[in-house]
Amino acid sequence: MKFWESTKAFLKTAHYLSLDVVVGAVFSHIMVARLPDGRQPVDWATTVLLGLCVFIIYTVDRLYDVRKGLTSKATLTPRHRFHAEHQGVLVRVLLGLVVVCAILLFWLPKSIIWFGAALALVSGAYVWGVSRLPASNRKLVWKEPAVTLLYTVGVWGSSWAQKPSIGWSEIGLGMLFLIVVFQNLLLFSVMEAQEFPEDSFSLATLWGFERCDVVLRTFTGVVTVLALVIFFLADDRFAQRAAIIEGMMSAVLYAIQRYPKSFLTNERYRWIGDGVFWLPFLIL
Repeated sequence: MKFWESTKAFLKTAHYLSLDVVVGAVFSHIMVARLPDGRQPVDWATTVLLGLCVFIIYTVDRLYDVRKGLTSKATLTPRHRFHAEHQGVLVRVLLGLVVVCAILLFWLPKSIIWFGAALALVSGAYVWGVSRLPASNRKLVWKEPAVTLLYTVGVWGSSWAQKPSIGWSEIGLGMLFLIVVFQNLLLFSVMEAQEFPEDSFSLATLWGFERCDVVLRTFTGVVTVLALVIFFLADDRFAQRAAIIEGMMSAVLYAIQRYPKSFLTNERYRWIGDGVFWLPFLIL
């Protein structure tokens, strides 16, 4: 019994720290790095640095949210309450990870350093800009598209920057991944609007639940069709398997959308929604 309680506490802490998102980003990056034939070498330093940067960006973003929430005395979600209670420790951890990231630069090829520097500037500008907006500012509706683009560019671009050429199947899979990430974030926006209706302002509240439902269903349909096209036309088996994985990711998100009440309990939608990015592990 004590072991189970300890395990639950550990998993909840890891979830609040977005470590499941970090692992999903790492698995997705390794899948991208091995495209198109599954035999491409994976640069360990790039993969580790990507995971650390995802953790840093998510944590900084949450700490900024906490700062705004405490200032405005807004109701904090359990995730933000965790960051508020441990913000001193988290700041020290972030500083240590920044040092580790700086050390890892010595193992990176020049193309990745230039790519990472540009992405870091854009990501920093995004976090800074969002932190200066009040919780009810209409510009926050662009948060989901912005995070979608940054996350996808980080996962795919960090691999593409090291390749001499990129095939059509990889480009198609990258587009599918972009749609799946946006589907994930828009779905989370819808679920949060249902879970915390008084504190939520996002793309979901701007569009409304009915329009979001149509958009999410359309995403699933588009991903399914394009995944099948890549599966039947791609020459490499690994690319075909990656297409099936991305189709599965979208299908799981559709299941959450189809039965929202079941997944709102204990934030199941977050656990499973973030967990879809672990599916690439099945083909690694």
